[in-house]
Amino acid sequence: MKQVAELVCQEMGKPLAQGKAEVMKCAYLVDWYVEHGATFLADTEYPALPGFKKSYVTYQPLGTVLAVMPWNFPIWQVVRMGIPTLMAGNSVLLKHAPNCFGSGLACEELLSKLDIPDGLFRSLVIDVPQVTTVLEHPSVQGVALTGSEGAGRAVAAKAGSLLKKAVIELGGSDAYAILADADLDAAAEAVVNARVANSGQTCIAPKRAIVDKRVKAAFEQKVLEKVASKTYGVDFGPLVHPKGRDDVAAQVAESQTQGARLLCGGPSEPPAGDCGKSFYPPTVLTDVKPGMTAFETEIFGPVIAIIEAEDEADVLRLSNQTNYGLAGAVFTKDLEKGERLAVSEIEAGMCFVNDFVRSDPSLPFGGVKNSGLGRECAAFGMLEFVNVKTICVK
Repeated sequence: MKQVAELVCQEMGKPLAQGKAEVMKCAYLVDWYVEHGATFLADTEYPALPGFKKSYVTYQPLGTVLAVMPWNFPIWQVVRMGIPTLMAGNSVLLKHAPNCFGSGLACEELLSKLDIPDGLFRSLVIDVPQVTTVLEHPSVQGVALTGSEGAGRAVAAKAGSLLKKAVIELGGSDAYAILADADLDAAAEAVVNARVANSGQTCIAPKRAIVDKRVKAAFEQKVLEKVASKTYGVDFGPLVHPKGRDDVAAQVAESQTQGARLLCGGPSEPPAGDCGKSFYPPTVLTDVKPGMTAFETEIFGPVIAIIEAEDEADVLRLSNQTNYGLAGAVFTKDLEKGERLAVSEIEAGMCFVNDFVRSDPSLPFGGVKNSGLGRECAAFGMLEFVNVKTICVK
């Protein structure tokens, strides 16, 4: 475990403890699918058609599936897609991010120890233009991509032109709705922990905290206290590369020019060492409004954008004012109301009440709007790349 975790940290910069946690989560997913996977693939019986003895649905593999995976969770993303797809009877070809080819090869080695037949999982050391070549091959019947909206649109368009199945998991501008009756200490802790983890390079991190104006000042103070408790090298690390750091710095600066106010963070003196050029500290922006960069775009770094709302209805309106719909959360002491709002009002593929959103093998993962197509994890993820075949016997 330690060797793989160190490789992850070397390739994308996360603290070692977070690398170990990622590897352990992968082991948990494998165990979970070993326990439950066969149930998801069992034939589903239906009432027999009139005049027939029986009718049922059976699930059969499609063939080879191409996985185009990102660098932010270089082991977890691969295992999350790969294990259920392999267990459904498919083979998988992995195209990893260029800075994570080592992690891709490590995944191949690890999976070879799970008694998976030789050749069913291969990590390809190829560049972006070759993705099209692989996808066009007749043996490849589908593609799963986790990445940017631009990459997702391009791969989904190519798969569509080939009439091949695509599962696309893209970014988010996730909103956490902080209502006037929320437990502000718990809300601030959830927002900060989720946004700082992995140095903010997480698709389901809360990019926007939408706060009822009656509690905005108190919430800001608690957020600042939580941020101040975070330590470089333990709670967060450098961004993946200097360009990532420069992109985040530019988005923060642009938001300030547009009227956002910096409460903490921003460009600062980097720590010593090779990772200093990629360092960006946890940052809090407030007075963020629609139209500003911090409101409209996904900042892939540890930046919390606080947006003031007039009342509960305005909190919900601003939460949904985005082209993305990956995840969201509602914070309120009224659990019945929180659940109702999560079900009926928040436009997202996932919504938690009174805690930050996280992925788990037992629950479907994915979004709506520009956050992607399809689902990973649970039975839904296992059945994405199967032929759902209807059988009727007379």
